[in-house]
Amino acid sequence: MAVGYPPTVKSTQNNTGIWSRQHAENRPHSLALVDADRRLSFADLEERCTRCVSLLRAAGVRAGDRVAILLANRTPYIETLLAAARLGAMALPINTRLAPREIAYLLNDAEPRVAICESDLAPRLEAALATGAHRPKHTYFVGGASDTYEAALATAQPDSGIEAVSPEDPVILMYTSGTTGHPKGALLPHRKTLYNSMNAAHFFSLNQRDRVLVVVPLFHSFGLQILAVPSLYAGASIVLAPAFDPLAVWRQVESEGISFFGGVPTMYSALLDVLERDPDGFDLHSLRFLFTAGAAIPVHLIRAFEARGLVLKQGFGQTETSILCCLDTQDAIRKAGSVGKPVKHGEIRVVRPELLHAHPREWRDAASGETGEIVVRGPINMLGYWNQPEETAATLREDGWLRTGDLARVDEEGFISLAGRARDMYISGGENVYPAEVEAIYETHPDISEIAVVGIEDPRWGEIGRAYVVCRDDAALDAQALRDWGRDYLAAFKLPREFVALASLPRTETGKIQKHRLPR
Repeated sequence: MAVGYPPTVKSTQNNTGIWSRQHAENRPHSLALVDADRRLSFADLEERCTRCVSLLRAAGVRAGDRVAILLANRTPYIETLLAAARLGAMALPINTRLAPREIAYLLNDAEPRVAICESDLAPRLEAALATGAHRPKHTYFVGGASDTYEAALATAQPDSGIEAVSPEDPVILMYTSGTTGHPKGALLPHRKTLYNSMNAAHFFSLNQRDRVLVVVPLFHSFGLQILAVPSLYAGASIVLAPAFDPLAVWRQVESEGISFFGGVPTMYSALLDVLERDPDGFDLHSLRFLFTAGAAIPVHLIRAFEARGLVLKQGFGQTETSILCCLDTQDAIRKAGSVGKPVKHGEIRVVRPELLHAHPREWRDAASGETGEIVVRGPINMLGYWNQPEETAATLREDGWLRTGDLARVDEEGFISLAGRARDMYISGGENVYPAEVEAIYETHPDISEIAVVGIEDPRWGEIGRAYVVCRDDAALDAQALRDWGRDYLAAFKLPREFVALASLPRTETGKIQKHRLPR
């Protein structure tokens, strides 16, 4: 596909927007995209992409501009992404669940020239603009009676132009999911998009016969960068679902012959419930495997799907790097709970945390079983954070290394298991406490459905643990009983001193707990 290197050379072959055209030339009648409204062959997709290029160019979009996409999972999402890339511009995915003021923050930060928005979300966009947010020069609405996007697309003349770009030119401005506060815009170049797609295609063994169901929102890195874009790169057929419905997922697997489905851990609990209620109700023979990422998945879920003949693999990545690790099929059960081994295109280490302030040449890898921070170097790294040089400098270190902020352990075979976020770690009485370790233990308690542990200030110990608990089946929270139970599994300094009952935990769209939103 694309050239990739050397990084200074500009070429249309470096432009990821060309991928769909290459498939259209080689396999024009093969199925490319499916959504609730239409089924597009690669020839159909190419026709719509050329008209979208014309539409955006007429709206003044040029190289380096941003095109905001505020859409559900539907074909215009992919069309706009490809068309923006062909113009040398950047797609700006916006979370459709954000409140008006959160949307306003992104508009002010990124200043898009054009917005492509769901018609149903027009009132929310207008509410954001009413706060004084940056207003795009043109806005096109998709869906419903006021579908100005389709009307404009129908009258636009096809534009087959593709901008010559270097591998280092940005193609996507994707904001982080915001587990610690305001999101940051990660600048993702064509180079990263290519090598991430190569990594995903390699791990998933993607090919042109695959049919990939994408329920995870495309505004998130998981849905876009790990599922949809690599599938497009490989020439697979992509089935887009606008929302998650566990019954609808199994029905689509059967009706569309889905071979690969990716979802976040919370989805799999619901999917398993459907299978348990009707174990023989679906023909799932087309499924090669299931995949999960975004947050750690309980081992019992992996084993429950395995008992039904379905392999559930786990992976790990982040917006700034996309996919970093994946657990191959043959190891999915043997190494259940691990996120697998590093990707092919990228250098990944787990470094002792106390050395990370120094120059990377002084870093030392954590010993087997010891907790360290994951660092990454190679073509899968972002360029930096949009308009945030200090955050960029703190994350992108010397010699091309990127600090992920994710803690992990490596076993003797080289398999990586997550241990939490570096910012989550707290020190109690001089001892490091990793909340992920505590949470993993308490998740096995029969009365606990969900748990999140944070460190809070304490005059004697410096910090102590506070656990936020969602009880199972209306069980009553008994803090002393929970502490007593934990003593069989954890050292005393790791035991939470406080337990707080909640109806639910605040989460991102991919299931990550937003600890900064927990009541303090």
